[in-house]
Amino acid sequence: LRDAGPGRPSGHLRTSSIKLEAAEHLMELHLDKKFGAAMVRDNPTEDVSPIIFKHNMFAAARLNKQHIVLPEGDDVRVLTATGELLHRGLCDVTLLGPEEQIRTLAEKAHVNLDGVAIVDPHKVLLDEPQEWAEGLVQGLWKAREEKGMTESSARELLLHDEAYFGTMMMMNGLADGMVSGACHSTANTMRPALQLIKMAPGFSMASSVFFMLLRDKVFVYGDCAINVDPTAEELAQIALASARTSRAFGISPRIAMLSYATGDSNQGPMIDKVREATEIARERAPDELIEGPIQFDAAVDPAVAAVKFKGQDSPVAGKATVCIFPDLNAGNNAYKAVQQASKSS
Repeated sequence: LRDAGPGRPSGHLRTSSIKLEAAEHLMELHLDKKFGAAMVRDNPTEDVSPIIFKHNMFAAARLNKQHIVLPEGDDVRVLTATGELLHRGLCDVTLLGPEEQIRTLAEKAHVNLDGVAIVDPHKVLLDEPQEWAEGLVQGLWKAREEKGMTESSARELLLHDEAYFGTMMMMNGLADGMVSGACHSTANTMRPALQLIKMAPGFSMASSVFFMLLRDKVFVYGDCAINVDPTAEELAQIALASARTSRAFGISPRIAMLSYATGDSNQGPMIDKVREATEIARERAPDELIEGPIQFDAAVDPAVAAVKFKGQDSPVAGKATVCIFPDLNAGNNAYKAVQQASKSS
């Protein structure tokens, strides 16, 4: 027998992912739904483990099954993910790209695409024109006409940019969501959404979060992909948007506004920006739990927090779930460092 670590029975190998998934699937099929929900009900005072986080996400997805379009259908990683989505019954999938090429790749990767819709923009716009596809052209043209787009340029864009094609499918009610970025840059992934869907009311900028599923806890890191050097005002928006996303995914947000110094221990332009952002965020959302400026170790480690916040009562220090980085350089390197060091994904 081998010690499999905290939370796992002795003798259950950490690498037995197939057995774990099979057990999870059997429980989802046969366990009474109300009993299961009671077992994993979120307690805002407790951290969410990766196992519970994934269980909640899968259960929610099956309960409200959505139609997701994947514009990078000719990427084998996307095809592998598609196979898992279908196996788990999480959503309906449409893949974009040349059908023959997609099916050949799927066969080589041993991925069963039964039940998947495959749409080749060239086929539905040129070779065998479809009325619904022409609706995408007209919708894109009207949405961008004031920016100088013509009907012809709208058609060309949809023919050659699957991210725009997928976004217009959402705009026209043909898909509920789109997942992209496997082989496209962040800019190419974000541009269609920013131009066509735009920002939610009350927000003037877009930001990103990463869900970091570590050994015993799930963290939310923001913004690690989009905003290079946000101002204090923008950093406050990032914090509140990240908190809203965190809560939507069942993680009670305790927000740490990260810096290289904690509290009033140091001064400087970066620290002052984080301090101002913290004040703005607190004013706009007085019910949110926000601490800053605070160093990463003091934010997530209770022992370090006990020293740096001695005699102070902080609901966040040592217990943070949402970590807001001061700029893209810090955030992007931090998430990659944690990912590589822990082999989380």
